[in-house]
Amino acid sequence: MWDFEEGEVLAFDKPLHWTSFDLVAKVRWNLCHKLGRKKLKVGHTGTLDPLATGVVIICTGKKTKLIDQLQYDVKEYIATLQLGATTPSYDLEKEIDATYPTEHITRELIDQTIPQFLGEQWQVPPIFSAVQINGKRAYEFARKGEEVELKPKLLVIDEIEVLAFDATTMQLTIRVVCSKGTYIRALARDIGERLHSGAHLTALRRTRVGNTRVEDCYTIENFLDALKNYEYVQNQ
Repeated sequence: MWDFEEGEVLAFDKPLHWTSFDLVAKVRWNLCHKLGRKKLKVGHTGTLDPLATGVVIICTGKKTKLIDQLQYDVKEYIATLQLGATTPSYDLEKEIDATYPTEHITRELIDQTIPQFLGEQWQVPPIFSAVQINGKRAYEFARKGEEVELKPKLLVIDEIEVLAFDATTMQLTIRVVCSKGTYIRALARDIGERLHSGAHLTALRRTRVGNTRVEDCYTIENFLDALKNYEYVQNQ
């Protein structure tokens, strides 16, 4: 039996094009409506980009105190990269701004390059991100066309492997297990540079957070269906 006020930790498969805040807002509104409350603490343990899908952990009530702790859970992603082209956002949010040679890129070169990203890495976050700069989000500067310097952050990549490579389309699919604060978009940028070319993300799915796998998550639809049954039980 759920107790949303004492607190629950819920795992969702975030839909494409939703922000993490959109998901939190949807859950909060429905919970408040079912519980007949005007307010309820609801928060997530780690942002996932609108163009990504997959695991987002949401805490309610008193369990929101766990958010800081849960943010440090290891995360796993499946990412598809388009080699030979870049975008300002490092994904499909912005259009391609430059193209690069790819004739030299082979599976052998990729297999030699990808393991270089294992372990501790210094990564410069994307300018189109929520990183704070002088009290503002980096994307606020980016959307105005203002240039700012982002400081590199230390992160850890525990596992990285090639799942597929299509030499005809120059699409590369990888699996990444990494620490808090890792931007897979920035990793795509760095892989492109290390291959002496360019790259951007065309798809991203967070498949695991800690021990929670995406196949164990609620969709927003089946959670709302389950919530109807919760209301029914509560009214008995």
